[in-house]
Amino acid sequence: MYDYLIVGSGLFGATFAHEAKAAGKSVIVIDKRPNIAGNVYTEDVEGIHVHRYGAHIFHTNDKEVWDYVNRFAVFNRFTNSPVANYHGELYSLPFNMYTFNKMWGVVTPQEATAKIEEQKKDYIARKQQERGLSADAPFEPQNLEEQAISLIGTDIYEKLIKGYTEKQWGRPCTELPAFIIRRLPVRLTFDNNYFNALYQGIPVGGYTRMVERMLEGIEVRVNEDYLKDREHWNQIAEKVVFTGPIDAYYDYRLGTLEYRSVRFETELLDTPNFQGNAAVNYTDRETPWTRIIEHKWFEFGKDENGNDLSKTVISREFSSEWKPGDEPYYPVNDEKNGKLYEAYRTLAKEEQQVLFGGRLGEYKYYDMDKVIGSALEFCKNKLC
Repeated sequence: MYDYLIVGSGLFGATFAHEAKAAGKSVIVIDKRPNIAGNVYTEDVEGIHVHRYGAHIFHTNDKEVWDYVNRFAVFNRFTNSPVANYHGELYSLPFNMYTFNKMWGVVTPQEATAKIEEQKKDYIARKQQERGLSADAPFEPQNLEEQAISLIGTDIYEKLIKGYTEKQWGRPCTELPAFIIRRLPVRLTFDNNYFNALYQGIPVGGYTRMVERMLEGIEVRVNEDYLKDREHWNQIAEKVVFTGPIDAYYDYRLGTLEYRSVRFETELLDTPNFQGNAAVNYTDRETPWTRIIEHKWFEFGKDENGNDLSKTVISREFSSEWKPGDEPYYPVNDEKNGKLYEAYRTLAKEEQQVLFGGRLGEYKYYDMDKVIGSALEFCKNKLC
């Protein structure tokens, strides 16, 4: 009899498993996939660490979490600086002085600010007039389009936000809630550092190797689906830490939580350089994919010995509505789904043996550092 069965070998499950073992607990980890590491799984292809479930760039301002992950990997100095492609026009992301210079020809922060403010003012005045309000009345954005334009103006919205966002969410920006885009990274500097975090990078050797080190000395079984034989698995451990979808655990008895999913088309190309950057976002509505990832640039186009790589691997990402059987990626954290999750959470509180955690167990969008921080806090409460 194990003390803990951990269902899922992603960052939450691996962190809990490591800490439980360190606390002297007997632990077993199972995963229904044929590999460990959950969505951060990286696979070696021609010396390139391919992010099979989408690009993952570790970034955090939390020194405790940063010190923790550095126990299991050396991180390189990769800085996320994506490029936006709008019908062949290339723009720097996040929105900064390079973006504004390309968009309007402005040179100074004052000129950029004036251009943005002019567009915001004209748009808000027009919207207020439509609502029968004075131009200087408080403006309350009623959807994502209104929120975005009130922050950055019409040109940036039309070229760099609208099409990309509508592909991501599968619906018009006018039908999306304003809260999705409450903040936009807007910089009046020539700074292409997207995350602007104190600590960031990619683990040298890939995320799979990092998770392997977290799980050293722990029994791990892949290709094991807990939900298909939960009676068996529940009998082998005192406690179960479940990191899968909370609604799936309850056989969707209250209804199905909604997600956005992502499909990838990945190619190995016999060329050393396809797009010259790790991430290029396609922000027009007509291009069917949201972005192309060129994986080798996460590690500067070099193999582990510092040699240039002669081939490259690219992944085109296509956003889609989630349906049972697809991989759930992004929770749709609107009011309806929030209420449904709370109903499932009420059921979960009654469980005596099973504990829920992680992105799917908590139906919450988590950056990687927040997943690990949440797992460490979870350990403090459960392993004391």
